[in-house]
Amino acid sequence: MTETTRPVDDAAVKAAALTLEQQASLTSGEDVWHFQGIEEAGIAPVMVSDGPHGLRREPDDNQMNIGNSAPATCFPPAVTLACTWDTDLLRRVGEALGRETRAAGVSVLLGPGVNIKRHPLCGRNFEYFSEDPFLAGRLGAAYVHGVQSQGVGTSVKHFAANNQETDRQQVSADIDERTLREIYLAAFEHIVKDARPATVMAAYNKINGTYATENTWLLTQVLRGEWGFEGVVMSDWVAVVDRVRAFAAGTDVEMPPTHSDELIVRAVEAGTVDAEQLQAAAARVIRLADATADARDEPGTFDEDTHHRIAREAAAAGAVLLKNDGDLLPLNPDGDHRIAVIGEFARTPRYQGAGSSQVVPTRLENALDAITALAGVDRVSFAPGFSLDEDADDESRAALTAEAVRAAREAEVAVLFLGLPPTAESEGFDRTDFELPADQILLLEAVHQVNRRTVVVLSNGSAVSVAPWQAHAPALLEAWLGGQAGGPAVADLLFGLANPTGRLAETIPLRLQDAPSYLFFPGGERRVRYGEGVYVGYRHHDTLDRPVAYPFGHGLSYTTFELGDVGVVPAGDNAFDVTVPVANTGDRSGAQIVQVYVRDLESSIDRPLHELKGFAKVHLAPGETGSARVHLDERAFAFWSIAENRWKIEPGQAEIRVGFSSRDIRARQLVDLTGNTVAPALDAMSTLDEWLADPVGAQLMGPVIAPYLEPGEGKPENIREVLGAMPLTKIANFGGPLTHDHVDALVAEHRKATTSIA
Repeated sequence: MTETTRPVDDAAVKAAALTLEQQASLTSGEDVWHFQGIEEAGIAPVMVSDGPHGLRREPDDNQMNIGNSAPATCFPPAVTLACTWDTDLLRRVGEALGRETRAAGVSVLLGPGVNIKRHPLCGRNFEYFSEDPFLAGRLGAAYVHGVQSQGVGTSVKHFAANNQETDRQQVSADIDERTLREIYLAAFEHIVKDARPATVMAAYNKINGTYATENTWLLTQVLRGEWGFEGVVMSDWVAVVDRVRAFAAGTDVEMPPTHSDELIVRAVEAGTVDAEQLQAAAARVIRLADATADARDEPGTFDEDTHHRIAREAAAAGAVLLKNDGDLLPLNPDGDHRIAVIGEFARTPRYQGAGSSQVVPTRLENALDAITALAGVDRVSFAPGFSLDEDADDESRAALTAEAVRAAREAEVAVLFLGLPPTAESEGFDRTDFELPADQILLLEAVHQVNRRTVVVLSNGSAVSVAPWQAHAPALLEAWLGGQAGGPAVADLLFGLANPTGRLAETIPLRLQDAPSYLFFPGGERRVRYGEGVYVGYRHHDTLDRPVAYPFGHGLSYTTFELGDVGVVPAGDNAFDVTVPVANTGDRSGAQIVQVYVRDLESSIDRPLHELKGFAKVHLAPGETGSARVHLDERAFAFWSIAENRWKIEPGQAEIRVGFSSRDIRARQLVDLTGNTVAPALDAMSTLDEWLADPVGAQLMGPVIAPYLEPGEGKPENIREVLGAMPLTKIANFGGPLTHDHVDALVAEHRKATTSIA
């Protein structure tokens, strides 16, 4: 007879066998890039390295020397990857990153960054996916699955509400719980539940007055208790302020070390920290070391050429064709018309942001060389147009503009590479300006004046203002930051060797003042109030029907697409399967992002006009019809109820909206929701409306309230509406048949009746 036994948790056994001092040693780093190990106990130190879009492995384990890391493939940053809306591609990029991480002997890649793009000027937006938590969560989960498939771990960051760089070490993000749950925690939640990341990185900032590293509600109640996270919680570098409070709240490992392990030992001995909590944290670190042992023992190799090709594919897939008047693009690679390539970024690419994610690429290709290779040296002229030297004088600027105008005048088409300077976007500070540099806009105006066939290619890590100058750009390609292969990827798109498939993962507002958080960013006196609530990005713009430069989800193609009739089939309580035919009606192969939004038509609280709850990327040949399939689970229709402290679905009608952007809805379908509401516990402060809306309450209240509602002298005609919003105890204050004793009796009867029903 075989007995079923619970598998032995080797990590827990190892942790239990350690001394108190040894357990405490596992809760801090050994140096800047390693968790501590214990050689005599067979516990290896775990090495971590920066990401997220490429491995930044430092040559010295005890230094942080940005710009001096070992070469690695520089994939496009998250700003570009997000615009692919392609979970399969994100997984392949993740797999490549995992191979390089493993080959370097690193156990944990510090990424992805999934913080919400709350404001266009956040200096680290280039490292984050989207203004939308659903999109960020699905892309982030695909990335984590890919990296961790190679036997190494990830660190999802920065948990949570790290949405600005200004005063990031001290600022308190003051956010109501509904907004936290629906916007700023949702991507983390999905990734934790779906992809089981090895680690989560606690952020620098405070949340509602408590540092993230010391926030028991965030790290223990929500992350571990509600979401079931079983991995290691590490601090961001030097994010821990109070070592004991942080550990007690749920920060397992402080990075880098501050040689304060003795504080944890003393706290356990004093009873401030539970000994079982320390043992559990040590076991988690051991479990991580064991899980990544094969990667350390057999690091493997990777193919640089293959990874460069993936980087090029991702850069092309993430570029967004915003505008293409008169089908100016694509250009003919085999024609005889001359092309003026203008802009220093064509020769000196902006391909990533600055800070801890700054990768030394294995190679770097620019757009000028790629365009010349495709079109031929005889057809291409180049003028830098502007200087990256911010101290350049007016005379040299004027000379550069004049040279660019001559080149444009002699060409059939002018392609301008514009964007933000390298010093504008970095970890550590926020941007100060929403506009492109003034000399670049003047250059564009001068070039367009002599050549109306002007194409602009943008290089930037977050939204920039385009409305004031885009009339001078008949074609506008937002290439974002393309990584090391962004140059040839742009050339592929310009000449139609690749068809644009990117779609905006963030709204481009007309003006900075139109940003929902404009009045509240970046705060002051060490506090920032998230006064816009859940109305972030398109949730704000679409609900108020405010004009934008380009809406969330927008992107053009060199072909055309049409949607067929939407099919919706129930798939359980408050869940549906959505199927919609999509046809390529043009003459080129291409891909369309079918976007599914949900609108609550009968909500009792304020909700956005609609919210993204599904998407599918469909690749089609000319004339081909395919099918987009999206599953909408219960969560797609839920909001976080502050009153009930849970995800709530109200019964009634909802509208499923399918389209090609948040402003381009092509089909709608109504569905009925049964809801998951719970009858409220009625009391003396419950309103008459609440009592009459409850079946038991209505039965009890009907005879009692009838005399109040009868018409009579001195009573307003709308007496029912007047009394409806009043609590019973307040109605009793006016005298009449409903006394306070009667109210108490009604409450007791209701409680008895509903308890017996339950």
